Amino acid sequence: MSKLTKNQKLTNGKIEAGKSYSIAEASKLLKEITFTKFDASVDIDVRLGVDPRKANQMVRGTVSLPHGTGKVVRVLCLCNAEADVAAAKEAGADYVGLDEYIEKIKGGWTDVDVIITLPAMMGKIGALGRILGPRHLMPNPKSGTVTQDVGKAVKEVKQGKIDFKVDKGGIVHTSIGKMSFSAEQIAENARAFLDTIEKLRPATAKGTYMKSVYLSSTMSEGIKIDAKAVDEN
Repeated sequence: MSKLTKNQKLTNGKIEAGKSYSIAEASKLLKEITFTKFDASVDIDVRLGVDPRKANQMVRGTVSLPHGTGKVVRVLCLCNAEADVAAAKEAGADYVGLDEYIEKIKGGWTDVDVIITLPAMMGKIGALGRILGPRHLMPNPKSGTVTQDVGKAVKEVKQGKIDFKVDKGGIVHTSIGKMSFSAEQIAENARAFLDTIEKLRPATAKGTYMKSVYLSSTMSEGIKIDAKAVDEN
């Protein structure tokens, strides 16, 4: 049997086996059991009582986190109209343009986190699906990355808007902040995310909707959140 590290012993002493915590308790506890020297991400995993294979039970959406993600998000805005270019640049897009970036992507360049464009541009961008699709970079109206108001979309992403989607196993996994955040900021981001998940509950989903919720950092053990306490303030 492998010997427990000092940090594992500290963790084991703080997390009660089988206990579910409130969002506020879990956020505070997470800061007490994370010992990384780097600024680890705060992750949340929600197991839903849905069947993602059914179109009417697909859970997908966006949420603007109150305190952002703590990450520097690199945004490419694919547009060419003068007004759109100006709006995207003013909103803080890292890269703005059209044909030159389409050619760069065809050559394998994908050094961005989010791509935003207009509906009229999708005819040109559709051909990039094989490159952008596997990297989850393909603009999509459902995630707000295909829009007439590119300036607003860029600003929202830069300020902490994230999009999420339930996977084949019925789990939604995403990062909602950094360990440098205060426990209160982590809790408020988690609550905003879970509130959004609750609002997206499919009418056809039967039984328990949020089956389990876990909060963790990049290197920490997961802390179980009492799904019934999600609405707690």
